[in-house]
Amino acid sequence: MAKVAVVGATAWGTTLGILLAQKGLAVTLWARTQQEAQALTAAGENSLRLPGFPFPAGMRVTADMAGALDSAELVLFAVPSQRMRENARVAAPHLEPASVVVSAAKGIEVGSCLRMSEVLAQELGTGVAERCCVLSGPNLSREIAQGMPAATVVAAADVATADHVRDLMMTPRFRVYSSSDVVGVELGGTLKNIVAMGAGLNDGWGYGANTKAAYMTRGLAEMTRLGAAAGANPMTFLGLAGLGDLVATCTSPFSRNRRLGEAIARGLSLEQALATLGGVAEGPTTTIAARELAARLGVEMPVTDVTYRVLYEGLDPRRAITELMLREPKHELEGLDGPF
Repeated sequence: MAKVAVVGATAWGTTLGILLAQKGLAVTLWARTQQEAQALTAAGENSLRLPGFPFPAGMRVTADMAGALDSAELVLFAVPSQRMRENARVAAPHLEPASVVVSAAKGIEVGSCLRMSEVLAQELGTGVAERCCVLSGPNLSREIAQGMPAATVVAAADVATADHVRDLMMTPRFRVYSSSDVVGVELGGTLKNIVAMGAGLNDGWGYGANTKAAYMTRGLAEMTRLGAAAGANPMTFLGLAGLGDLVATCTSPFSRNRRLGEAIARGLSLEQALATLGGVAEGPTTTIAARELAARLGVEMPVTDVTYRVLYEGLDPRRAITELMLREPKHELEGLDGPF
């Protein structure tokens, strides 16, 4: 029986643990403290982040990283992006040489502008980059925990590694596709959180389908431009990790980033809006890092820029919409019609 370690008792980490334990794999969920591990074990579920979904018999919780990673064939990191580095450092001394590592986080590190797979490669040591995968797609935790059919993408530089993880994680209700485009899969799942906050503003103000569709489409164009400049295959952004994740995150009532935008539309400050979510929203920090990355790569990202100004410089959100509408006229596919 394959052994899997999930680093991070987040909603997504817990969901992945439940999914794989239900498949019959031996799953260990790592929690940050002994107190948290004991509470999760006693409750038999993650009452704080994913209430109502009992842990399967093949899933245990521990705060002992060495024990969690011991003999693990697959190690999934499902932690907030800005805490990926510190968690990887804790894991590094205990990682088995043959373990395949998967990042299930969606974010860019503020300051370095590194993707999560790059952070893991830096912290986990020589050889990890060759056996590191990224997992991304329209994967809202609660729906997957409920057993609703869903699909995702796992990408690795080594296609055989991606195929192996795909086969290990596939279930009748969780279809996994493989890819070699690590950059595209990672940035697709990351950048859509910026667009989702604006979709929440749209919903909060009661704007209609025309507005939201136009905004999402232009957001996708912006995501693709940055991805292509960073070395991604532009077609990846039309797949599950791009368009698929964008649609789910911009429309679902479970999307924290969309709900954050709704709260701001009601007049709450960023700090007040974040306090209403009951979990981490990656959009605000991703906006900071993506804006910096775009500047480094010379990519125009008007949606990201006005989002940053709304969140951190006090720009009125309605003024931001006007600015986007009154930008210099463009050809629709400008920056997207190659060569990439």
